[in-house]
Formats: sequence, C-alpha cells, structure tokens
Amino acid sequence: MTPLRIIFMGTAELSCASLEKLAAGKGFQLLAVVTQPDKPKGRELKLQPSPVKILAERLSLSVLQPARARDEGFISTLRELRPDLIVVVAYGQILPPAILELPRHGCVNVHTSLLPQYRGAAPIQWAIADGNAETGVTIMQMDAGLDTGPMLAVRRTPILPTDDSQTLHDRLAQLGAELLVETIPDFAVGKIVPQPQPVAGASYAAKIKKEDGRINWQLSAREIWNRLRAFTPWPGAFTHLDGSGGSAALLKIWRAEPAPQTGRAGEVLAADKAGIVVACGQGSLRIIELQREGGRRLPVEQFLQGFPLPAGTKFA
Repeated sequence: MTPLRIIFMGTAELSCASLEKLAAGKGFQLLAVVTQPDKPKGRELKLQPSPVKILAERLSLSVLQPARARDEGFISTLRELRPDLIVVVAYGQILPPAILELPRHGCVNVHTSLLPQYRGAAPIQWAIADGNAETGVTIMQMDAGLDTGPMLAVRRTPILPTDDSQTLHDRLAQLGAELLVETIPDFAVGKIVPQPQPVAGASYAAKIKKEDGRINWQLSAREIWNRLRAFTPWPGAFTHLDGSGGSAALLKIWRAEPAPQTGRAGEVLAADKAGIVVACGQGSLRIIELQREGGRRLPVEQFLQGFPLPAGTKFA
C-alpha cells in the first residue's frame, strides 16, 4: 500500500512522541515538519529551537518555520507538497481554513483531554487542579473552532495521586502517539467515521498564568493539593510567610499531602522532620519538600535546619 503523505505540525515537548512514532511507522511518509520559529531564551537571549525542531533534525526531516501559519507563501509551500493528511500536536497557532481544507483527508489533532472537556491550552493542568479521577487523549478531525472538531478515537487513563502535570504530560504524550498511529490508517480508508463531540460537558482549559500557582489557604487541603500537583513544575505552587525582621519570604512547595489537623487557615500547626503542617480552609496540608527563593529544593528536614518555622507562623 502507498504510504500516506503526511505533514506534521508541532512545537512543544508534548509533540515529540507523536512525531517519533510517525517517523518510525512504515505506512507514513513525512513530507515536512512545521514548527514555531526559534525563540530567544536565557539571560543572553540566544535563539533556541523548539523540541520538535531538535527532534526533526535528528531524524533528518525537512523543517519549515513560518512566522505565521496563515502566510500565503507558507500555504503555497504546503500545497506544493500535496499532503494526504496534516497531523497537528501542540503547534501553538490557530490554523486558517486554507490549511484545514488543503489535504484530502483534512487535518487531525492529538488533544490531551476527554473532549469536549478541557478544550484549549492547558487541559492537563486543569484536569488535575479540578480533582478529576481520570483524563485521556482524543484524536479529532480539526475544524475552524477551538478543539471542537469531530472525534476519531479516545483513550482513557487514571489520574494517580502521585501524578503532577509533568508525569501526566509524559504519559499522555505516549498514549496520544500510540493512539494516533493506530487511528490514522483506519481513518484514511474510511473505517472510522468521525463522531461529533457531545454538546453537554464542554469546558475550556485556560492558559496557565504564573499567578495560578499562588496558594489560597482558604481552600480545602485537597483543593490546594490538587492545584499544587497541577502547577508542578510550572509555575509552581508558592506562598509567602513573615520571617524575622518582617521580611516576606517566598516559598515554593514541591511535594505535600493532605492531613487531618485543623486550625486557622494559613497557620503553621507543626514543623518537624515529618513535615510542615499548615492549616487550610478545611483540613491541613503537610509539606514534604520545598524551596526558598534563591535556594535549593530540599526535603523538609534539611530545610528546617537552615530555616526553622515555629508553630504559629503565618503563611499569606
């Protein structure tokens, strides 16, 4: 059978597992990889390639980096390549109708939620933050809306108590890549009929902001714990406390667990090698690993040796 001629569009680390699976698949011919332009990073603002560009070059694939996906010159280049299908995974730009309608099988997308839940930019983080028991990946045929296209395949996975957004991201990236290469051949020959997304249950996963990581101690311990896991590693869960001399120290919380003690929200109830117990709106949070601004990430016992927190200390 003639290999499917595919253009891959992706930028983020999430995209790499799908690109690697497609590149290894015998039934696929990757015509080109489209990714965002190199961006300045670090103190010296040196241009850095996207994770997808790094992988594509390692795989000796042709790379295109248009400034805007709707540029006519770029769209003309895609037309000349004559793809059967465009695969999009965390590309980072909205595609115009001219691209969506270009391949004979259209464009398909790997989305890391159980659609129609969590359309938008940050489905992994908000699924954890909202305390969901499971999530998954959806392969969908793209339309002009934001993650509103008909579904081709769905695969579920539990959200484990040990998961944070990084571990769940890595698992969903692999799950999505596996489901993608299983789905494309059947979709291309008409064995899969796209199914409209349900109207009920649609929700939007807004882009994460740094301020989302600020801990609101008035929330319940379980809500704070969910948000801590959701926003690890970025932007991180953080809080302030009044230190000696009235200076407000910023603390980043890396690991914690709900605890049963109660008290005034934000007050340290106990601090020893077993953890720093902080009262919440309901229950309390036992902090196990944390980091002071400018310091190292430390287990609680080591942290308290250099920065003691007596009971009654208040977090803000």
